[in-house]
Parts: sequence; structure tokens; C-alpha cells
Amino acid sequence: MEVGLTLGLENHEGTLKLSLLESGCYVKEITIKLDGGASWLYQGMINAFEEQIGSAVESAITNKLKDGILKLDSFLQSLPKEIPLDDNASLNVSFVENPELSSSSIEFDINGLFTDGKKVQPVSNHYRQVFQPSVFCIDQSKMLGISLDEAVFNSASALYYDAEFMEWIVDKVPDQALLNTAGWRFIIPQLYKKYPNDDMNLNISLSSPPVIRISEHNIGATVYADVIIDVVEGSQVISVACISLVIRGTGSVKIMGNNLGGSVKLDDLAMSLKWSKIGNLRMYLIQPVMWTLVQTVGIPYANSYLGKGFPLPIIHGFTLQNAEIIFSSSKVTVCSNVSYSESDNLNQVPIHIK
Repeated sequence: MEVGLTLGLENHEGTLKLSLLESGCYVKEITIKLDGGASWLYQGMINAFEEQIGSAVESAITNKLKDGILKLDSFLQSLPKEIPLDDNASLNVSFVENPELSSSSIEFDINGLFTDGKKVQPVSNHYRQVFQPSVFCIDQSKMLGISLDEAVFNSASALYYDAEFMEWIVDKVPDQALLNTAGWRFIIPQLYKKYPNDDMNLNISLSSPPVIRISEHNIGATVYADVIIDVVEGSQVISVACISLVIRGTGSVKIMGNNLGGSVKLDDLAMSLKWSKIGNLRMYLIQPVMWTLVQTVGIPYANSYLGKGFPLPIIHGFTLQNAEIIFSSSKVTVCSNVSYSESDNLNQVPIHIK
């Protein structure tokens, strides 16, 4: 018996549309042998109707193929267009462009950008012009490759910046003496002289979204922040100075289940005085204090969120196995094998992964 089918797979408004273009089944030969007392009689009847039986088998298999393709198409169109991450963000996993086929693989492009979880996001044409990644895995035996452009990471930083998520008031630090003017008396003498032994807050806000750059060796991040030094006098909070920071760090990424997480470490810190109500400040004296605050407060805070990671676009029921991460210019690629849990049965679609 020979069975053949030709399928069409295309992007339809952000989902995949699977269609059966052509199918056929040809029974070249069929043999049915009966055993038993009167088998000789029935065997003759079966032999006489061999052609009709073969035709019925061909028709039944063709119909089963059509039913299976319809179920698989229904499953593909039910895939979500976005994955909620938290109250602020969702990951846009709608498909863009049509799949690309090769002799041994199929490539899908998805939007992949972080979006406002409270708004309905249309399929963007801008994405198609600026971001069309291709997947390259050194180990060609890997079953799955996922390429993430730096635009994905920058969309996350822009989203959380717009959501005013990157603003903090720091009133507790490991060295609490740094949040009292007495701890600054040799660094900013005029501050201590004007506000002796008063508690302080540091009002930190990013002046623009963090910028992520990916190279062949690592991930770099540049953060622009303003730190307003506040003095607390009774119930009154007095802003006395503002220092602008340029923080540069290096990030690392890792796979945690089906999530991509990571961490960042501090590489460099530049600073300048933006304004002051207490006269000129000696920035070279303040720099070590700011470095300590960024290192002991800012970096651990960032890593507490980065460590949780965000979900990679994996179909429910599949799990990454033996994943490896490859850096290239402007991209991070995850190459992995996958396992499939039979308990998550793709809505009863009969698919077997080898």
C-alpha cells in the first residue's frame, strides 16, 4: 500500500493554518487468509471481492487522513497569541510570515516581543521589516532551535519602563549608616552640617529604558538612572541633590525548565551632578558610595527578577532537554532536544514525536 499527502501551512492573522491540498491511498495488493471449518467457502468470496475490499481500505484511510488534518489544524489555530507573564506584561507569540521549509527542518518566525498585557496587540508589520531571525545550531542533531533577537530584551525593558516599574525609594540598605547624614559627613560635609544626624532616602528612577546589546561573547546592558538624595526631617522629605548615573553591566543567561533566566554583574559606573541645593559636590568622594549601593542594592534587586526568567515559546506538553546557549551578533540562540509528556496529549491529536 502507498499513501501520499500534500499539506499547505501558512500564517493566517498570527496563527497557523494547515490545509490538505492533495491526498491519496493506493492498495497494490491485499491478502486475507481465513482459518476454520468453512473457511474455504468464505475464502472464495473474499477472493472474489478483493478489488472492492482494497477500494474500501483506500477510501477509509483517505477519510482518516482528512479527519486527522482537520484536528491538527484546529489544534494549531487554538495556540495562544500571547503568554501572560505578570500584571504588566505578556509575550507576543503570534506568528509572522509563512513557515520556511528545508529538507530536514521547518522554521517559524513569531513576534516574540513583550507587550502591555492589558492591551490587545495587532499583528505588526514593523516587526517583519526589522527583525527576521534565522536559527543556527552548532550541533545539527538538536531537535529545536529558538533564536531571540536583542529586540525581544529591549522590548521588555521599554515595557517595564513605560509601566513606571523602574522607580524605587531606598530606605534600607545592608550598611544602614549610609542612610543617615552622619555617614556622609566626610563625603558631603555641607549635607551633615545643614541636616545633622537626619535619616535619608534615595529616590532612584531610570531616565530611559535600559539598552541591551548582544555580541558573540556576552550580553551587555547600559542603564541610565537619576538618584535623588532626600533628607527626612520629621514628616518632611527634602530633596537636596540629584546625581545622574550611567551603569554598565554584563549579563549571563541560563535555561531553567522551559524558561530563559539570567543575572547581571556590575562592570562600570559613571556619574555626574545633575543639580544640587547644598552647593558643589565632590563626585570622586561620592563614587565609591554609589558603587557600593549599586552593587549591594541595585544588582541583587535586578537579579531577583532576572533569575525568575520568562517562558520560551514552547508548545504545552514539551520540555527542553540538554539545552545549550549560543551567542551571536544581536542574537541569543537556544538549541535543545525536547521530550513530550503523553499526559499532555495535544487535545487528543494523534502525533508521535520520535
